[in-house]
Amino acid sequence: MSSENLGSVEYIQHHLQNNYVGSGFWTFHLDTIVVSALLGALMIGVGMYVGRRLETGVPGGLQNFIESILEFVDKTVKDSFPFRNPIIAPLALTIFVWVWLMNFMDLIPVDLFPYLFTIVTNNPDAYLKIVPTTDLNATLAMALVVFALVIYYNVKFKGVVGYLKVFLFHPFGKFFIPVNIVMTFIEELAKPLSLALRLFGNLFAGELVFLLIALIGGTLAVGAAALFWAPLQAVLGLGWAIFHILIITLQAFIFMVLTIVYLAMAHDEGH
Repeated sequence: MSSENLGSVEYIQHHLQNNYVGSGFWTFHLDTIVVSALLGALMIGVGMYVGRRLETGVPGGLQNFIESILEFVDKTVKDSFPFRNPIIAPLALTIFVWVWLMNFMDLIPVDLFPYLFTIVTNNPDAYLKIVPTTDLNATLAMALVVFALVIYYNVKFKGVVGYLKVFLFHPFGKFFIPVNIVMTFIEELAKPLSLALRLFGNLFAGELVFLLIALIGGTLAVGAAALFWAPLQAVLGLGWAIFHILIITLQAFIFMVLTIVYLAMAHDEGH
């Protein structure tokens, strides 16, 4: 929906509203689910395509690009994870690429897909939010999966009793058990929350900036004023998009690295 047909506040609220079904706890954000699933399928499809056409010697551009990502992730895992676990590297690669792809949707013009969606559905008030990582439900779901793996490996390598001892005797020893329980519980709870909120906060803020830039070319660029505001919108949009490429890559990298670090801590029987 164009910002020309809405006030500034309504325009921003419209773009930040998910397309959903259900209510209360059983509310499903359809746009988040569909877009993230399609990007996951794209990631798998490209991997299968390149895997079936591997070239020896001098690889093609796509294969070379994917191999560079694999080498980067492999080096990061080796530097941050001093244990042997064949699952960690594929998990890290999946997180980095999938989160980056979801973040990349933030670089698509904010009005493009919502406008096309209103045409397809023949509903001018239809909602569509195509950046899954600006939905706290998506980032929290990924963080909780990582947290579940952290608990699993803690129990696997420390045992149930050993894991409980972490809550009882860390960080102040046996004479401060009540304090230790509270401190360790907060420390463990902070892991999924930090993963989810950091990614969500950065991408949500970036989306807001793009919406504010879009408003320059909508509500402000009226008549002769467009000669000033339209070029300014183009310059600001391009500049923020270039800077945002760094942000989306950095946030995908941070999510991956923190996942590796948390799992390394879970593998450490002395931690």
